[in-house]
Amino acid sequence: MTDIGAWRAEVVDHRRAEGPPPFERARPAGEPLARRHGVAVHGGAGAITAVDAGNRPLWTHACAGRPNAAHISGDRVLVTTDSLEYTPWGFLGPALLLDLSTGRLVAELRGERGAARGGGRFLLGLEGYGIFETREYDGEGSETARWPSYGHYVVGSGVRVVEADRRVPTQGRVVRLLPDGVVGPGPALSDPQPPKPVVLPDGTLLVLDRHLLRAVDRDLATTVLAELTPLTDSRTIRALRRDGAHLVATFAEPSPAHPVRYTVDTWTLRLSPAGA
Repeated sequence: MTDIGAWRAEVVDHRRAEGPPPFERARPAGEPLARRHGVAVHGGAGAITAVDAGNRPLWTHACAGRPNAAHISGDRVLVTTDSLEYTPWGFLGPALLLDLSTGRLVAELRGERGAARGGGRFLLGLEGYGIFETREYDGEGSETARWPSYGHYVVGSGVRVVEADRRVPTQGRVVRLLPDGVVGPGPALSDPQPPKPVVLPDGTLLVLDRHLLRAVDRDLATTVLAELTPLTDSRTIRALRRDGAHLVATFAEPSPAHPVRYTVDTWTLRLSPAGA
C-alpha cells in the first residue's frame, strides 16, 4: 500500500488471463455523444443528429465520416469524426463546428481530439507528420491561440494536458496551457502513449504512466501511488478507469508467437483519501 499526498491506493486484486486488449469501452447503444441544456447530440456513420429532452428530432447534419466525439460550449458543438476511407491522415476525418440550435455548419476544422472551454470556445489537437499542437477556436471557427502540446485534455481551473507524443524515448509531460501559447511544464512521463487519465473530484489526475500509477494535482505536483508489474513489450495496450471506490488498471501484452492473442493483467486498487 502506498500513502502519499492527498490520496492513497492499495492493490486489492490482480488477475491474469488470455483475452482481448482493453480498448476504450464502446458507448452504450443510444447514448449521445454529448448532452447539454436539454439537447442531446448523436452520431452515426454519415450523420450527426440532435434531439430535445423528449427525444424529438431537432436537426440532422450529413457528414462524410463517422462521428466519434462531441463537445458543447455555448451555442456551438464541435464534432470530431473518423474517415470511412484511408486518407493521407489515416482515418482522421474533419472536425465539424456546428450551430447547436440548427445544425448549420459554422466551420470545418482539422483535429483528432477536442475539448470544450467556456464562452463558445474549443480546443482541438493534432499529432503526427511533424505536428504536435493544440489550437483554440472561438464560436465562429477563428483560431485564437496555439500551443506546442497535444494529448488528453482536462479543462477546469485552466487546461492541463497529459501529453502523448508517440516518441521513443518520449518527451511527454503533464503540462498546463498558459496564455500567449506558453506551455507550463509539469512532471515528465515515461509512456509515449498514456491512456486517458481519471479525474478525481478535487481535480487530481490519476495517470497510468507505463507501470506507474501517478497522482498529479492542480499545481502539477506529482506522487507515485502504486508500482505495478513493469512492462516487457512496447506494444502493450493500457487502460485506466474508476469503478466506484476502486481503480482498474488493465495491461494487454501481445503474444510473440500469436500477435492477435494477448495476455491481460487486470489490477484492482482501492482508492481513498489519505488519512481516511
